[in-house]
Amino acid sequence: MNQYETVIVLTPLLSEDAAKETLAKFRGIIADSGAEIIQEDNWGLRKLAYPIDKKSNGFFSLTEYKSSGELISKLELELKRDERVLRFLTIRLDKHAVAYNEKKRSGAFNKKNKEVVA
Repeated sequence: MNQYETVIVLTPLLSEDAAKETLAKFRGIIADSGAEIIQEDNWGLRKLAYPIDKKSNGFFSLTEYKSSGELISKLELELKRDERVLRFLTIRLDKHAVAYNEKKRSGAFNKKNKEVVA
């Protein structure tokens, strides 16, 4: 089983409840296929780097999960079919990215360095 990350950008025309419902639909697709969801991080409404379909904002969500490769094609097909999705990106994480994400989840990067450099 490989580890994947999927970033989904939803249209800003949705209410916050509708955005959560849409993300729950995709979370259900991931969970129903037997994948293990490791972390889900909703970033909320953010400004896009460039306009997409004349929209300058979007609801961002990042989901990290372990799965076989068969789920990816099914998930991406559902993402393409849903008109509420502006953009999405799925990547397979290598061992270095997995280690980095584990450190980030444990809070290793948030701790202040107590050593004083002279």
